[in-house]
Amino acid sequence: MKAAFLISPQGIANAPLTVGDVPKPVPGPEQVLLRVRACGVCRTDLHIVEGDLPQILPHLIPGHQIVGDIIEGGSTELPAGTRIGVSWIGGTDGGCRYCRSGVENLCDAPTFTGYTVNGGYAEYAVARRDFVFPLPPALDDLHAAPLLCAGIIGFRSLRVAGVQPGERVGLFGFGSSAHLVTAVLQAWGCPVYVSTRGASHRALATALGATWVGAETEKPPVQLDRAVTFAPSGDVVVAALASLRKGGVVAINAIHLDRIPEFDYDRLLWGERQIRSVANMTREDAKDFLRLAGEINLRPKVTVFQLDRGNEALAAVKSDQIDGAAVIVV
Repeated sequence: MKAAFLISPQGIANAPLTVGDVPKPVPGPEQVLLRVRACGVCRTDLHIVEGDLPQILPHLIPGHQIVGDIIEGGSTELPAGTRIGVSWIGGTDGGCRYCRSGVENLCDAPTFTGYTVNGGYAEYAVARRDFVFPLPPALDDLHAAPLLCAGIIGFRSLRVAGVQPGERVGLFGFGSSAHLVTAVLQAWGCPVYVSTRGASHRALATALGATWVGAETEKPPVQLDRAVTFAPSGDVVVAALASLRKGGVVAINAIHLDRIPEFDYDRLLWGERQIRSVANMTREDAKDFLRLAGEINLRPKVTVFQLDRGNEALAAVKSDQIDGAAVIVV
């Protein structure tokens, strides 16, 4: 089959992904084989390709926002031909203290799609049958793909931040995940305040109906109840913290962060403000979000790349040239 694969992590300017023929995967017990329809491009893919996350597999097919059809390994609930989605969490051990207590996103021995196992930058992929999700018919392939990580993890970020309907919510950074979160917040009646670099991202936030939009260093004109940061920058975390009311929460939606600089505790954190990290997602997050996405007809803005342009897609994500989400098709 045709796939884009990584042998040696390096800067995306060096085009580290190679496109070529690799063996078609064979599903194991409790796995399904998918014919890939589309695969969303996530900033985590970029961290993997560039080596910000340590290399696990010597010959890796990235991609963890997979839309595909089951062609082998189906079940009564998920027969052959079912269109399903695959996300970042590709499996858990099911027996650690976190799995047993309902927080499988913190599993001690998880499987990560497109990182610890091969992903969806390919014509075919395999996945655990109990970690795939039927997709609402209202969501077509291109618009469903970005929902499978950027959407789900953004939704979990709102849960981690404790967002309640009608609260003032700040989004710091406005890439793929943030623009999907905006639609959810609007469905909940929450005013949305966006601070982000890049004129095109600010224009998109304005077009999507944000209450206020400012540059990366600008402070929203009101105190925020909750904030979510999307940029892999500790400076952005401090900026979000500085915008909170007492008792407010910042949720950090990033798998990799450069550092958090020293800040004034008395001015920024005291008053029972909180900083929380967002780690992965649960299957319940995925099911709840996909159901909501179907109900509100969530349609992300997408830019499509052919598989042999995978390096270009990742470079565009890195340089913030994509408004919304990038999606790879074979």
